[in-house]
Order: sequence, then C-alpha cells, then structure tokens
Amino acid sequence: MILQIKKRLSIIALLMITAIQFSCSNNDSSDTPIVDPPAADDTFIRATDVSYLPEMEERGTKFYSNGKAEDMLTTLRNAGCNTVRIRLWNNPSNGHSGFAEVKKFAKRIKQSGLRVWLTVHYSDHWADPGVQTTPKEWENLSFTDLKTAVSAYTTKIITEINPDIIQIGNEINSGLLWPQGNLISNEQQCIDILKAASAAVRAKAPNTKIMIHYAGVNGGGTDWFFNKMKTIDYDYIGLSYYPVWHGKDISQIKTTLDALGKKYSKRVLIAETAYPFTLSFNDFTNNIVGAADQLVPNYPATPAGQRTFVLAVRNQVESSEFGQGFAYWGGEWVAFKGQQATNGSTFENQALYSFDNNALSVMQAFSKD
Repeated sequence: MILQIKKRLSIIALLMITAIQFSCSNNDSSDTPIVDPPAADDTFIRATDVSYLPEMEERGTKFYSNGKAEDMLTTLRNAGCNTVRIRLWNNPSNGHSGFAEVKKFAKRIKQSGLRVWLTVHYSDHWADPGVQTTPKEWENLSFTDLKTAVSAYTTKIITEINPDIIQIGNEINSGLLWPQGNLISNEQQCIDILKAASAAVRAKAPNTKIMIHYAGVNGGGTDWFFNKMKTIDYDYIGLSYYPVWHGKDISQIKTTLDALGKKYSKRVLIAETAYPFTLSFNDFTNNIVGAADQLVPNYPATPAGQRTFVLAVRNQVESSEFGQGFAYWGGEWVAFKGQQATNGSTFENQALYSFDNNALSVMQAFSKD
C-alpha cells in the first residue's frame, strides 16, 4: 500500500475446471478450512490489487469492458492477469478488508482461476512507511504475547484463506506493529515478529510464497533494509514504485532488482505501481497525483501514457534475471461514492477504468505475451 492513504497454481487442469464451474454466486456456504498448500510456482506474476471491489459491489457499482457490464475478475483474467492482490486488516471499523470479507473474496478469486496474493497489514487500517499501528486488541500485550498473537493470527490466515503468496507486513520500511516492532528503535523485536509470522506459514503451508515488502527502489535504502531481513525465512522481495515518491528514473527498477536478487538470492517483484490516465478528477476528494510536474517525462497522463508506463515497468522487471512479476495498485478504485464525495477516491485518475467505469487500454499490460 501507499503513503498517507493508505498480490496456487496447484494443477493447471484443476484451475481450468474450477474456472469453468464458477458461477455468479459469491456465497461462502462452507467454513471448512482450506489446507491444501499450493505447489511451488515461479510463473511470472501479472497482478493487480482490487481490495475495494467487495465494498464497491455492495454499493451497486458496475464495471464495463468494451461498453458491456462484466465482472471485474473476468475482465482481468481475459486481459492476462493471473494473480489478484488483496489487503487484510485485523479488525476494521466497517468490516471491509476484514477477515470475513477477505476470506470470501479470496475463495471467489480462486474459483475464477486466479491466484491470491494476500498483503497482511497486521493493523486495523492502513499500514505503510509512515504508520504501522498495532491492532486495538493487541496494543496492551507484552512482547511475548504479541508474538504469540501474530503467530496464531497468521496460522488462521493460512488455514482458512490459504493464499498463494502471503506478504507479512505492508511497506515495512521501519518495521511493523509499532512501537514494539519498530525496526529503528526495536530492531530485534521486529525481526522476531517477522520470524514468528514466517514460521507460522511454513508450518501449515511450506510451499506458499512469503514476501517481505519495502516501499521504494533506491539502492541504498533497499540494501540497508534487506540486509536486516537476511535471518528471516522468506521467498520474494516486494518493492513499491510510484514516481511521485520514488523517483522518475524507471531504469532504477532493473538496477535495484539485479542488485537485490544477486545479493540476497531472492526473486524480486514490483509489488505496487500505478500511473494516471488523466490529471482530472471525478469526485471532490483530492487525488494523490494531479499535477503535470508529478509525471514522468515522455509518459503523459493519457490512457496511452498510462499503458506505456506500466509496460515500461513490466519490461524493467522482465529484463532482470531476478524479476518475478509486478502488481498494479488501486486498479479498481474509481469514484464509487459519487462525484460529490469528499471522502471518496484519491486514485480514480489512476484506476484501470475510465470515469465511466470502462476498462482502459492499460489492461493490455497484463497480456501473457
């Protein structure tokens, strides 16, 4: 996730059959735990985060492809997307992005023939480099009890949701579960928390891919951070890349992926990226990107410019021998609360859909070719 606002394949044939059998019903009629860990898989990941989708659909929001109403997951799969990233909050005040909603949504994603990449915030709301608030029910725990809570919660996630990829923490540049897990002031405690989460995953689903996520592609910062992570058992390095915060030099992506992959023997992904198709807005909520000086030269804020930018990011990842994939963030976040909303989307001009909710040409960036 991003600053201030705040990604099983088991048997290919089985996924194809499941996709064919998928119906329009999203009801989760069974609480039977899912404990069939996916086989290890290194398919290039073409993902997008669409965490707001259940809330949007609850409000009656419709999405379109070529002018015809279509389930967003169908549109994404047809475009070539193979993985859906969804966030998980511990106990959000309105229930959205909470355990029950995410469990149901993850089941639907799998039934659609797509893989599930779960980003666990270990917080009741947004967690990012600027804020890593401990969940309300954990805030008075001793450190020993906090580790136990993290382990039990992660075990529940793996047992009941069983994602193909699990991100233990979101943009944890300075750790997580502050203050006890702050990487700057309590480094060893931060490492111990991440070890507890990783061990819980390995105990239940040894083939599930574990990701550690850092915001930025700066060589110095990333190396400092991942050097501290070297005693943790994990598979993927995840990096956020937004030009507005992380620089306009797209070539830095390959440079950083090459350096990190080689030094730490990990596969590396761009876990979050996005770009505007316009500098206009569609509600009364201020957007993250809305000025020309925030753009990357030669990538205008147009549908074509957005598509070309994402393809350039993908090319940087694919050109690195350690590149594992990419994920687009906020692809679904249209102005679904209405054009007058002051608490709506800060991202509708960076979504994968136009202001009339039609799929944009940026969808071509997910192509299998």
